[in-house]
Amino acid sequence: MKKPHIAIVGGGIGGLVTALLLSNKETHNISIFEKNKQLGGRLAYERNEGFKIDQGPTIILLPETLMEILAEGGMNREDIPIQRCDPLYHIHFKDGSTYTKYADKEKQLEELNKKFPGNEKGYERFLKDMKIRFMEGKEQFLERSFVDKKSFFTRKNIQTLIKLKAYQNVKRMMRSYFNDERLVEAYTLQTLYIGGHPEQSPAMYSLVSYSEHTHGIWYLKGGYAHLVELIERELVNRGVKIHTQSEVEHLPIVNKRVQALQVSGRQVSVDQVVLNGDFPIMDRLLDSTHRNKRTYTPSSGCLLLYMGLDKNYPNEAIHQFFMSEDFDRHMKQVFSDKSLPDDPSFYTFHPSLVDSSLAPEGKGVLYTLIPVPAVKTVDWNQQNQLIEAVIDEMEERGFPDLRNHIEWMNVRNPEQAEKDGLFAGGSFGIAPTLFQSGVFRPQLQPYPIDNLFAVGASVHPGGGVPIVMQGAKLLSDHLQSEGMTRHNYKRGG
Repeated sequence: MKKPHIAIVGGGIGGLVTALLLSNKETHNISIFEKNKQLGGRLAYERNEGFKIDQGPTIILLPETLMEILAEGGMNREDIPIQRCDPLYHIHFKDGSTYTKYADKEKQLEELNKKFPGNEKGYERFLKDMKIRFMEGKEQFLERSFVDKKSFFTRKNIQTLIKLKAYQNVKRMMRSYFNDERLVEAYTLQTLYIGGHPEQSPAMYSLVSYSEHTHGIWYLKGGYAHLVELIERELVNRGVKIHTQSEVEHLPIVNKRVQALQVSGRQVSVDQVVLNGDFPIMDRLLDSTHRNKRTYTPSSGCLLLYMGLDKNYPNEAIHQFFMSEDFDRHMKQVFSDKSLPDDPSFYTFHPSLVDSSLAPEGKGVLYTLIPVPAVKTVDWNQQNQLIEAVIDEMEERGFPDLRNHIEWMNVRNPEQAEKDGLFAGGSFGIAPTLFQSGVFRPQLQPYPIDNLFAVGASVHPGGGVPIVMQGAKLLSDHLQSEGMTRHNYKRGG
């Protein structure tokens, strides 16, 4: 029986893992069409001579989910060199106080007793409550799709949503556990990992900060983008056809089916199509009569500084957060005022402390992320003043004399991100608001079109590399189940 030809539009991690899972089952002939020179989407390197550093995601969460899905795709765990970050990260507050996060419960309680006495019981209650919510939320929402929207609004799901307190926002929930606003910030900033405002993201996203403590934060040697190289090598060995610099321009629909792709001016026949890219962008490939026609809110954007240094800064943590005087004001400027922040919080990543492969001997790389609006109304010609102010802060609060140790620096802003295909310049797809989560998010079969599917950060279950990979697993399982049903029907089974 001839295998169906499935075309994956976009070579981001969602498309790559879908191809990995399907090729391991040998159920499809697979082609990937990527408009850029390289695969990976957000998982890419910023390079400069002998230096390289991740361009996008840096923090590996849910390592077991990531490893299990790769293993299901036929990859050996031993070939994926991840290592635990211990401690998880440091948080520096503007008043000079600090807080260090650990995966080890006893270490964390010691840190709380030392830095924020009186919050130990709140932390233990946080862990206990979140453990129950994590297991239920994972089963009910992360491991299920909602192509049939009625399947979401069951009594069990509604009860789970109430337990997850989806009607609350993350910040309000954290205030029920901690009595110091600095701790509240320490347990709400994680919504920024997926581009959400702590006061606009449903409380279910507080499970991210729980997961850090329970599952740890990890680092992949060579950088997170090395995962793309490992998967691509496996796909090439299996005969998956990879077409880079091949932009899909249009998806003609005939009788509720995609018959072919229009790729760089030519037609490619297909049996099934997977859209892997920010969904609002992919939607434009269809004729206006078939489009989703929904208005989406983008996630926040990032102003990113990539630096090559002539040294490394000794520290026990490669991840650090530097909080502003008024974190709420920073969030308001990003999400409400749509303006460049005047006193931003920011994140730094210094992986060359643990990975000598990223820079020439004795040298290092450093990455700084500043949350900013993802809108065209910002004049990015004004970004230099903000960059200089952040470097001043870095020198004062953690990286002394930094300017004199920078050999090169590249900057990436939301305007460039949008040109590269990220929706409205947002770094994380559509925003994780209540009505862009769960059943309200685009699903793996987002149109009433028989052979058109979707995966990626803007598709259920959501953003973040392991969650996008979980979406790829949902899609792969769906396609294989659909294929078995068709096969049995043809046999008369």
